[in-house]
Amino acid sequence: MREQIETVKAGRPERDPVVRSPARLQARPRRADAVVIGAGPYGLATAAHLAAGGLTVRTFGEPMESWRQRMPAGMYLKSTPSASSISAPRSGHTLADFCAATGEEPLVGHRPVPIDSFIRYGLWFMDRNVPEVEQRRVVRVARDGSGFSVVLGDGEEFGASSVVVASGLSGAERVPAELTAVASVSHSSEHHDLSPFAGKRVAIIGAGQSALENAAILHEHGADVEVFVRGPRVVFAGPPADVTRQGRGTVLKPESPLGPGWSLFVFTHLAGRFRHLPVPVRLHLVATVLGPFGAWWLRDRVEGCVPVHLGHRLEAATSEGDQVKLTFAGPSGERRVAAFDHVMAATGYQVDVDRLDFLDAGLRREITRTAGTWPALGPSFDSSVPGLYFTGLAAAAAYGPLMRFVAGTEFAGRRVAAAASRRRGSMLRRL
Repeated sequence: MREQIETVKAGRPERDPVVRSPARLQARPRRADAVVIGAGPYGLATAAHLAAGGLTVRTFGEPMESWRQRMPAGMYLKSTPSASSISAPRSGHTLADFCAATGEEPLVGHRPVPIDSFIRYGLWFMDRNVPEVEQRRVVRVARDGSGFSVVLGDGEEFGASSVVVASGLSGAERVPAELTAVASVSHSSEHHDLSPFAGKRVAIIGAGQSALENAAILHEHGADVEVFVRGPRVVFAGPPADVTRQGRGTVLKPESPLGPGWSLFVFTHLAGRFRHLPVPVRLHLVATVLGPFGAWWLRDRVEGCVPVHLGHRLEAATSEGDQVKLTFAGPSGERRVAAFDHVMAATGYQVDVDRLDFLDAGLRREITRTAGTWPALGPSFDSSVPGLYFTGLAAAAAYGPLMRFVAGTEFAGRRVAAAASRRRGSMLRRL
């Protein structure tokens, strides 16, 4: 009998899936070849590839947690269906395979992928590839000889040869300094259900997909929402020629999981060479490639529905009774003041190793950084600490924009698994 997560077949997925823990899962090895921290797409893909390589793997985290709890119900993925599959070591586990196996409506071409469908797909993938995910919290990872000591929230402690950090967006939320000391302020990732904002005045700070889609959903729930953008414009992607078909591209615009065009093709297929670029170039590309813009299917839900104020730079925020008073510098330098019941910062994420408090302070100090906050990574997602790997968003400064999307699980999962397998072999030979 395997550990299973019960999910619904339709409608909103259960927020807190019921987990059955068979008796045999109570006996755990005192040492694991590899520990994966995080059970989102990158964690699940990496764990699947590690297990397929014959390693003893323990995977920790709430399955698809960020997708179930940190993204709004009713949203859609920015990536196309063909670019939204989690990498598995064997065939039969793509998003299309999931739809065929479960009777879900096929997701093809450029049709947007509903988040509920993707969550169900992630749990389906987990059940078939990483069935023994432990919904337990890792509270401390520290050096222990040539490996690591791992401590869980319930007090269990065990050893591991390798540790993979796949914690995704957790702890990386970026909120403008002007908003940090004010009540009734949140980051866009803090909300799954936006319906409680019905009838409220809500300000959203930001210009990207999260800002625009949250604004659309809030408006559709009956909120009085306004968007404030620092730049001079809001950008929406152009619609594809045919929503139901995804073309093969052309010589001038080859297709890639990130979209058409040579630059996106290169970022996808030459991700391993990205880390050789100068650091300022890498950071600029990570911030700007597929940077703040709305998906093509979002335009009609925003334009003419939600007020969007361009060229507005946030200067101050103060609490005034139950409301938040925001002060902006307008496009011509004029001052604009407005009061809201709630302010939502859709201002992205900033990876910072020091915010990963489950890593021992001494261990964090050993990690070489890129630009002070990102982990500096080698050719196999390896940090400066032997056996400690970072994948997903934390690897974007080393491997580029691909790491911000599910499509990157193929490149990352295989590389990390191969490196951890080599490390295990090397450690065994030294015994």
